[in-house]
Amino acid sequence: MTGTGAPRPAATVIVVRDRPESTYEVLMLLRNLKSDFVGGAYVFPGGGVDPHDSSDEAASRCRDLDDARASSLLGLDQGGLSYWIACARELFEEAGLLLATREDGGPIDMADPAVTARFESHRHEVNDGTRRFIDVLATERLVLDTSAMCYFAHWITPVGPPRRYDTRFFVAAAPVDQVPVHDDKELVANTWVTPTEALDKHRRGEMQLILPTIKNLEAIERFGSSAALLDAARRATAISAIEPRIVTDGTGVRILLPGDAGYDEHSEAARDVEADSIANADITAASREPTAT
Repeated sequence: MTGTGAPRPAATVIVVRDRPESTYEVLMLLRNLKSDFVGGAYVFPGGGVDPHDSSDEAASRCRDLDDARASSLLGLDQGGLSYWIACARELFEEAGLLLATREDGGPIDMADPAVTARFESHRHEVNDGTRRFIDVLATERLVLDTSAMCYFAHWITPVGPPRRYDTRFFVAAAPVDQVPVHDDKELVANTWVTPTEALDKHRRGEMQLILPTIKNLEAIERFGSSAALLDAARRATAISAIEPRIVTDGTGVRILLPGDAGYDEHSEAARDVEADSIANADITAASREPTAT
């Protein structure tokens, strides 16, 4: 079965930190091999936008950003703020990192073991479904630090795969005094690597990466520091959506990106691709054909 319906809104965050006496590195999480979506791949923290992310309750827990401004930044009529909220929630659920401050603007004292233990308990409850993320924020009297999350890229899963996402990518500096811990369910490991290291490991077959991850790593690889990357993201305007296209020809199934030869001629191509062919092509991974992947 191929997917031709509207993709689900999603948010992903590229968390960065400076490496002493060197460049900077990014947080990568390893998905469980048993996952029904990109199992075995290293990914950035992220996931689908949930209904609670769009609630007034959640919006009231955001500092310095409202839905009108957020929607304008994303090129939407409304609902933009939910992507920032989903981004923060997914980062907390998957990696245990919290991009938030106290209501008075002060930092969360994660250097205090008692505070860390309390938030570990909160996280387990959120991941177990017994508590909402926004309830944790309200109980702890916290507001999300939306200014820490800078909109960076926009990718849409191509027509064809049964599971499609309309994903907004953000970049954020790792919060001070917080240590990432994978959830040990959907994610089974975490690591800090430079963009170049991750790409080199992928080329050697040591790190499985999906196409949007590869292209975003390539996009940030040129920056010499996390500060330079974040500054560029804050100043970025008119971010265009990237929607790959799946095509079949004499060499098999290939992925085309905007700007590739034949991209504009294959807008409906994936609708005619058999589901088995799509699965066998591993369309989530970078094409090994010379098609600008």
